[in-house]
Amino acid sequence: MLTRALISVFYKDGLLELGEFLAKKGVEILSTGGTYKYLKDNGIPVTEVSDVTGFEEILDGRVKTLHPSVHGGILAIRDNTEHMQTIERKGIKPIDMVVVNLYPFFDKVNEDLTFEEKVEFIDIGGPTMIRAAAKNFQDVIVLTDVNDYSDVMKQIEENGDVEFKTRRKLAGKVFNLMSAYDGAISNFLLEEEYPEYLTLSYKKSMGLRYGENPHQSAAYYTSTVEKGSMKDFIQLNGKELSYNNIKDMDIAWKVANEFDEAACCAVKHNTPCGVAVSDNCYNAYLKAYECDTTSIFGGIVALNRKVDKATAEEMVKIFLEIVIAPDFDEDALEILKAKKNLRVIKCDVKPESKVELAKVDGGILVQAADDQLVNETKVVTEKAPTEQEMHDLLFGMKVCKYVKSNAIVVVKDGMAKGIGGGQVNRIWATCEALERAGDGVVLASDAFFPFEDVVQEAAKYGIKAIIQPGGSIRDNQSIEECNKHGIAMVFTGMRHFKH
Repeated sequence: MLTRALISVFYKDGLLELGEFLAKKGVEILSTGGTYKYLKDNGIPVTEVSDVTGFEEILDGRVKTLHPSVHGGILAIRDNTEHMQTIERKGIKPIDMVVVNLYPFFDKVNEDLTFEEKVEFIDIGGPTMIRAAAKNFQDVIVLTDVNDYSDVMKQIEENGDVEFKTRRKLAGKVFNLMSAYDGAISNFLLEEEYPEYLTLSYKKSMGLRYGENPHQSAAYYTSTVEKGSMKDFIQLNGKELSYNNIKDMDIAWKVANEFDEAACCAVKHNTPCGVAVSDNCYNAYLKAYECDTTSIFGGIVALNRKVDKATAEEMVKIFLEIVIAPDFDEDALEILKAKKNLRVIKCDVKPESKVELAKVDGGILVQAADDQLVNETKVVTEKAPTEQEMHDLLFGMKVCKYVKSNAIVVVKDGMAKGIGGGQVNRIWATCEALERAGDGVVLASDAFFPFEDVVQEAAKYGIKAIIQPGGSIRDNQSIEECNKHGIAMVFTGMRHFKH
């Protein structure tokens, strides 16, 4: 039978309804601080915890509920005679419900606060109470999520109690929450790139209809403590996002934001199929479209500039899954929204991930994000690239970072004319990229050339300059082959494998 409830919440959503319900059921409500004042001001009978413990709050509220009169009432097992005799002898009454939500560390850790101010948002009393209640869930109902209030009230109203299955689930939610909460605090305090224990703090953002394929279930989680473009976007139009949509959107947005100029990236199946830069959004889109007019159909398009009416009019001429940009003119948005299924995404947060994770069977690989481009640009041939060729070479290398290895990108005038990747050897990727490009000027490679065959193939297509990391024991063969054909070659000293 529910006789006493302890309520101490930071967020007051749903509290008035729950308080009124408990009071109506004759439940004695214990509370602290702001929660006590809120309930009292709304005419709900409430007792201060300090009246129960006989000990006033101290240390600026750091110590309020950390007392045997509270935790004895929560942790006593009702079917254990010794437990019940002990708390009775000590004058402790059982607490049958604990309602707590925690200090908002998830929110405050990213605000412009001092280190000391952030530390004050690390909750101690709240986690201690809900952990205790969760351990004793068969006797104590523990609520940490406002979305559970109504179901609990309904069960009490209809059955006079809350069923075991629900109690167990609510307890499980406590430890699920605490693992994320503690993980966020741990990462904040440690500031280690690779700590002894990997603690991830993510919250379910949305359920997904399925994963990469219809038979695979899926959900999308976002970080509780980190900002990020794929967390802080706003969907302005279209169907719900899918697993593949989010993955593709991430790549497209990262590529578009590699450039200071107006840039557009089209992605299909998690691989760039069109990338271009120009002096404005409209021309960047047209050039990206021309990179591969076939593959862009049904793809994802990202632009790093505000989308205007003219650009929107061009984009709606074909079927696209997603358009993502930092903003949209009103008339451009109206045009895009005319396609009711087209997902229109506003994102003004640049990519800022510091690490990348890859799940393997029984483990997780963690690495620093590939956020660099070159160690140095060193011309290794008799001929040097022109200024425009060097600009295109670096453009090509930026695209290479996001193409599956072996990656080859052929470029002309700020436009990826041919992209080859995902092949098991470099010459196949080279042939693929050159054949698609037709009239490319420069070629970029994500890794070194093991043989001179790439240079030989590039020469057949009139390539003027090549950029690659260097580092092969056969580098001289490629350099000599470039000199033979009058091709400039630049080494970067940094590879960009993307497996």
